Amino acid sequence: MTPTLVRQHRPPAETVLRVDRGARARDWSEIQERMLVPLYEAVYERLEVGPGTRLLGLGCGSGLALLMAASRGAAVTGVESSSPERLALARRRLLPEEPGRTRDGDTRTRADARLLDARPRAAAPEDPAYTLVTSFEPVGCPADGSEELGGTLAAAVPLARRGSPVVLAGWGPPERCATSSVLRVATRLADPLRGTGSWRPARRDDLEEAARRAGLRPDGSGRVACPFGYADTGSAVRGLLSTGLFDAAVAATDRAQVDKEVAEALHPHQRRDGTVWMPNVFRYLIARVP
Repeated sequence: MTPTLVRQHRPPAETVLRVDRGARARDWSEIQERMLVPLYEAVYERLEVGPGTRLLGLGCGSGLALLMAASRGAAVTGVESSSPERLALARRRLLPEEPGRTRDGDTRTRADARLLDARPRAAAPEDPAYTLVTSFEPVGCPADGSEELGGTLAAAVPLARRGSPVVLAGWGPPERCATSSVLRVATRLADPLRGTGSWRPARRDDLEEAARRAGLRPDGSGRVACPFGYADTGSAVRGLLSTGLFDAAVAATDRAQVDKEVAEALHPHQRRDGTVWMPNVFRYLIARVP
């Protein structure tokens, strides 16, 4: 939905001038990222993530999913090449001590956590190969996300042990995702720039198609309730815009217009106490490295 609601993309030049990337990364970390905690927990529980797990997190963002895996005893490596601001926040979470930095962009303070700002091939493990690869940024949203994911997976799969699970995530059916009605604002406002990162509804086989393109073998799936809850409309607008899915809309109109129309779209989901609540279902696919 980025991830991520989801995948960060290079927006048009016009957008760069209108987006405070540092503020947006903080909004993602403080407001939006926690909405996907039920997804992370369900995947880690099903795959029994623990001390024997060597996890490679693609598009790790500000690191909450990695932190949850590390708390289970997993050795984690995160790759985030599209948002230095999110990666800086991940370093604060996972590497609280003064980091050392090598020429390849690898930063670490302990043997069980690594964070890199390079492509997946730079995350080659020093010990045994990875036993789990995750990409929690929803597939197929924005519209061109699947193609970019294919290249990322192609670089990451050779780093994993044969038979290891690769987890892909995506939105559930639009009719079971209340947030879909709000995200359609992004598509409508960005119409002149459609195809540059705006949102589209999930398709039934998005995850399977992405896995097959990467040469992976599907081996199970699941659905998880991930409701989006916010303290007020202002927090909801900030959280949703932090996903990057409204960047093209901002470029086509302006930030004030986008804020206004997103807030209006949120009205049906506002409760009497001012909070905003939107039930959603996310889907994940477990595929295997051949």
